[in-house]
Amino acid sequence: MSNSRRFASAEEVARLAGVSRSAVSRTFTDGASVSEETRQKVLAAAKELNYHVNHLARGLSQERSRPVCLVGDHLSSPFLSSLLEAVSRHIQALGRAVMLINTSGEAEAVESALHQALQYRASAIVVLSGTPAESLVQTCIQSGLRVALVNRGQEFNGPIHITLDHDTAMKEAFELFYRAGCRSFGLVTSTAGTPSLVAREQAFSRAVNEAGLPLTVMRTGPTQYTTGQEAARQLLARSQRPDAVFCTTDLMACGFLDTARQAFNLNIPHDLCVMGFDNIEQASWDSYALTTFHHPVEEIAACIARQLDDESTTSQVIQFPAQPVWRNTIRPG
Repeated sequence: MSNSRRFASAEEVARLAGVSRSAVSRTFTDGASVSEETRQKVLAAAKELNYHVNHLARGLSQERSRPVCLVGDHLSSPFLSSLLEAVSRHIQALGRAVMLINTSGEAEAVESALHQALQYRASAIVVLSGTPAESLVQTCIQSGLRVALVNRGQEFNGPIHITLDHDTAMKEAFELFYRAGCRSFGLVTSTAGTPSLVAREQAFSRAVNEAGLPLTVMRTGPTQYTTGQEAARQLLARSQRPDAVFCTTDLMACGFLDTARQAFNLNIPHDLCVMGFDNIEQASWDSYALTTFHHPVEEIAACIARQLDDESTTSQVIQFPAQPVWRNTIRPG
């Protein structure tokens, strides 16, 4: 005897209920006209057959039933996992289904993900990481998809661009260090070269250079905890150490802090001031108490959902501020 199972069809429900196929469709369509007697017959038959409406198939002709595709890589990282959770939650609160494509972040992988979204008839695409080609984004838009790019750095016409005001944040980061008496700087970043990391590096470097102060930039690996550790080993082993280090993400800052304390016995912030960026959950842990800049994940997620839900929204750039979060890794100014 076969144990294979399949979904019941609307035609089977109609036969069991003794009604037309269109009556089944009207029963499961909000606002459609159907008598109460017919409705009860259909619901009873659907329950007996374990029938469920195929919203994906129905969505091919109804935009709000088609999935919103989220594209990202390294989704296990603290920041991206929090962004993914918030964006998916806000979109699902609108009654929209979410489809996730986990990519490698390489241009080819992101392009493949966008092609998949087109094949699955997604209604919108949100690119959380990776940088798609402008031509492919335009293809998606011409095919009727809404496109939102988060911290992607490309401000061309068509998609909704969600960015942070990195220039203002990095000027403030330098000023916080300077007021704490710091005059020699280190900057720890990754080899990933993502638009947001590059923007932070360039803006912070510009602020230090304009003040005529020394800066050492360390790029020792991907955007990971271990990269912060390796940067600390290399930077702090020098005869002339900086007295302030800015890490372009909190995750790397946590690795840097652990190595500075454990391998070099440094007192933070007495011997060295350290600052991160993103305000991930770990930054608030007592073992780190990291001074950082808040990445407004909830506000960004709510904005994305709002923009995708508003069919009148056109291409635009929406910029959020990044506010400092004072903890214990910088001396009071």
